[in-house]
Formats: sequence, structure tokens, C-alpha cells
Amino acid sequence: MRLPALLLCLSVLAACGTTTTSSGQEGPTRTVKHAMGETKVPMTPRRIIVLDTDKLDTMVTLGMTPVGAAQAQESQSWPAYLGSALSATKPVGTLQQLNLEAIMALKPDLILGSKFRQAAFYDKLSKIAPTVFTEKVGVTWKQNFLLDAEALGKKDQAAKLLSDYEARAKQVGAKYDALKVGIVRFMPTEIRMYGPESFSGVVVGDAGIPRPEAQRLAAQQDKRFGKLSQENIAQADADAIFYSAYGEAAAKSQASVTGGPLWKNLKAVRSGNAHNVDDEIWMLGIGVTAAGKILDDLDKHLAPLT
Repeated sequence: MRLPALLLCLSVLAACGTTTTSSGQEGPTRTVKHAMGETKVPMTPRRIIVLDTDKLDTMVTLGMTPVGAAQAQESQSWPAYLGSALSATKPVGTLQQLNLEAIMALKPDLILGSKFRQAAFYDKLSKIAPTVFTEKVGVTWKQNFLLDAEALGKKDQAAKLLSDYEARAKQVGAKYDALKVGIVRFMPTEIRMYGPESFSGVVVGDAGIPRPEAQRLAAQQDKRFGKLSQENIAQADADAIFYSAYGEAAAKSQASVTGGPLWKNLKAVRSGNAHNVDDEIWMLGIGVTAAGKILDDLDKHLAPLT
């Protein structure tokens, strides 16, 4: 091995080798440690398939476009907040029901997925192309972003973008640290209040904006979300409520609840501070670009309260 190539390998702390992927590409690789073990990935992957919504955000945030991606079950379209960046991306099933034939047909040289959602598919996927899985969703979104970026050869860029986001979160939140924010999501069959370990909860926490006591989920081991009913909807109340719906069936439930007297009696609703926000951003985005747009919403809607 020539000296420059050896130094390159050492600089990324990775084992070097060569690999031939299902796309027919052959070239140098580096080893990435992830939720399922260690995988040799191309130094510069070009045909990437992503299997969770956070990875769509990651790709666009890093200026890249996946050749294929899985879609959320209740929202089988590309997130509008990411603009036209995914116009050439092909669907490869849903998050929990992958279309392996479609994945194979796209001849990927890297697949990014989630152990939490797709562990059962890992062995089959890894036979198609080098596959890297993050462990969890939600609370670990920043670590996931950096791991995915490492697999993409973009870790330094990702670290800078994450640092910039965290600095802005503190700057935005410093104006609103006397307010409490509630986060509610309408699902097709239930209502949820989102806690400190959800994606949007982490963003609000990064901003240093407090949450209502009930939404801190102190008694729960899993602090991503708690369930609400129309009868205890008062637990959703705060100085300002941000709420969304996951799909069409959930939107009907949302309309029914928000049109009812218990919702209308909430302090935030009476004062005009309950805001219907984009579910693709607040719940499905799970990335730096979506987090920045949550900060935009907080800044826009909380400013009149100060």
C-alpha cells in the first residue's frame, strides 16, 4: 500500500481493504462500528438507500440524495419540508415492511437503517450491500446523525452542523425559558403527549424551554411519550401547545378532539397559543434540518408571549 493511502486509512481510524458491492463498484473501504457489529463500507458511497425518516433528513442535510428510501406507513410520500431534494429517490417499501426486491434492483453500495425497526431484515440487507444500523430512534438522534454521517464519509461536516444547531437552540431558547411548552400528537388510534426523550422533546430541551410536570414522564422508564384520553387532555396544557397528526385517520381524530369542549377549555387554547404544526417536522424529521425548523416554530409562536 502506498504511503498516502495508508495515512488516509489511519486518519479515519478505519481498517482499509477493497470490496465489490451489488452495484458492481470496487474500491477502498473503511470499517464502521454500529448497532449490529462492524461493517466495511465504501470510502465514498454513491448509491445509498435509507430505511428511516431520520436518514432522509441526514442525507439532505449533508447535501446528498439517496437512490431509494423507505416511507412512513401513514405518510407514504417524501417530506415536504425537504423540498425537491428527494424527487429522484425511489420508494422501497415502508419502515416496517421493506421491499427487498426494490432495494436489490437499485444496486446500492450502502444501506442505512435502524435496529429498532428493521433488525429482522439485517442479514438479508447485508447480503445486498454494506449495511449500517443505528440502535434506537428519538432520544439518540444526534448520535444517529453522527454515525450515519461517518458511514457516508461526512462526519466532520455533520459535527459542525450539529454544533451550529445546538448553539442556535440555546440562543432561541434563552428568550423563552420562563414559558412551558406542551407537545401533543394525534395517532390513528390514540393521543400522545411527547416527553423529554422524544425527538421534539430533545429539541425543546436543547433550547432550555421547560415542560409541564405531567409531560416530563418522571414515573415512566420510557420517556418518549405518554398516552392521553379526551378525559385527561388537561395534561397536555401549557403556556403554548404544539400539536400534530400522523396521517389522515389521525387528522380526523384531531379534528374531533380539538373541536370538543375539553380541548377548548385548555389555557393554551383559550389564549390562542395552541399551534397545529407539521408532523413530518416535529415527529418524523428526527434530524438537524427538522430540528432547525422546530426552532423556527418555537421562535415564531412563543415570541408574542414574552
